[in-house]
Amino acid sequence: MADPKGFLNHGREVARTRPVTERVQDWNEVYVPGSLLPIISKQASRCMDCGIPFCHNGCPLGNLIPEWNDFAYREDWTAASERLHATNNFPEFTGRLCPAPCESACVLGINQPAVTIKNVEVSIIDKAWDAGTVAAQAPERLSGKTVAVIGSGPAGLAAAQQLTRAGHTVAVYERADRVGGLLRYGIPEFKMEKRHINRRIEQMRAEGTRFRTGVEIGVDLKATDLRKRYDAVVIAAGATTARDLPVPGRELNGVHQAMEYLPLSNKVQEGDYVVSPISAEGKHVVVIGGGDTGADCVGTAHRQGAASVTQLEIMPRPGEDRASHQPWPTFPMLYKVTSAHEEGGERVYSVSTTHFEGDEDGNVQWLHLTEVEFIDGKLTPKPGTERRIPAQLVTLAMGFTGTDRANGLVEQFGLDLDERGNVARDAEFQTNVPGVFVAGDAGRGQSLIVWAIAEGRSAAKGVDRFLTGASDLPAPIRPTDRSLMV
Repeated sequence: MADPKGFLNHGREVARTRPVTERVQDWNEVYVPGSLLPIISKQASRCMDCGIPFCHNGCPLGNLIPEWNDFAYREDWTAASERLHATNNFPEFTGRLCPAPCESACVLGINQPAVTIKNVEVSIIDKAWDAGTVAAQAPERLSGKTVAVIGSGPAGLAAAQQLTRAGHTVAVYERADRVGGLLRYGIPEFKMEKRHINRRIEQMRAEGTRFRTGVEIGVDLKATDLRKRYDAVVIAAGATTARDLPVPGRELNGVHQAMEYLPLSNKVQEGDYVVSPISAEGKHVVVIGGGDTGADCVGTAHRQGAASVTQLEIMPRPGEDRASHQPWPTFPMLYKVTSAHEEGGERVYSVSTTHFEGDEDGNVQWLHLTEVEFIDGKLTPKPGTERRIPAQLVTLAMGFTGTDRANGLVEQFGLDLDERGNVARDAEFQTNVPGVFVAGDAGRGQSLIVWAIAEGRSAAKGVDRFLTGASDLPAPIRPTDRSLMV
């Protein structure tokens, strides 16, 4: 145990963010560099090393949280990094982007603020990179087997790294011009600077993983041809079909899906554009959808100089405390103020968009909405609450409905889908097509980065067993595991 009285002697402290007036002027990460260094050992000491560490169950990866908390408390950063990497390929990603279901399951959180597990995690890995102890782990021998991974998001990267280290020759196919999937072109720079992706890719290249960008399977390369080239295939293409809003005026200029809007600002940071082709500068911006993607649109609009930002959510505002039907240690739906919300804008709950109104040139100018309430279990418009708000740029951030079907990948492979429209798979993550596996959102549906990495690691074990008859690779989850699903 780190410190038997740590949770009594120290309160919860988290990383400090830079002043709003400063950070909205740039695209750097919002946190004060080095702000965790003076406090992280004390924060790690708050871990009680519980007899039953529920944080393990809260984390799909099964991270060895009490162990690396103890090493962090003792400032043995090399040992802490080893324990962290034992279950997580990319802790610098999860330490920045995961909503930390492990903290919701922390035993201390029953009646006190939970341990800052996420902050400890990111401190350990950042120190490891700074110390140069994150080294490539090339396999001692090659198996002679080849694997293609479709998609370079967290699930695809995790599967590829595990399989490469197992000795297989792995090629990752990415339809975008750079590796990273939504980590690259969906997550704004202010949440995670892309240098973190770049150095992991270099590590993977040094280990032997190959990357093929600008190749869309199903379009540039047929699925049937891919199967002929490789002994196994892992589909980790995500759930990129965005939910649309079929209301009058949807066709107006200025109404965009979030994933049409966000990648362009990332491309500006990559040097592809000087100014984003879809910019919020000087415009009244409305973001439809109250989740993390919506918050990313809010923060992006602030940095582009929006005249105003309004975020709409059809559901009622969540509570600030656990609801009775979401008891500890489940992941509760709570009211959350992200760094983007701290920067300004208005959040409106229990409203539904009825239609958009444009000018004579076909550009959106107004969004019409009405308040809604639950009646007999259904969201119903409230009479007399209709109004309009200015909207010269609208982003739709209402989630995703499944993997992309437009490129023909599903049909060309001949894949079965489950009742939710995801690619069906068995307990080994194998589809109905022998040798073709699926991991991440493509098989699970829209979910969290921590689930994506867990699925990538688990699918890698299934592939390894398929190719060699046995596998020592870890498998943190099974496709049927819905416990604490978020």
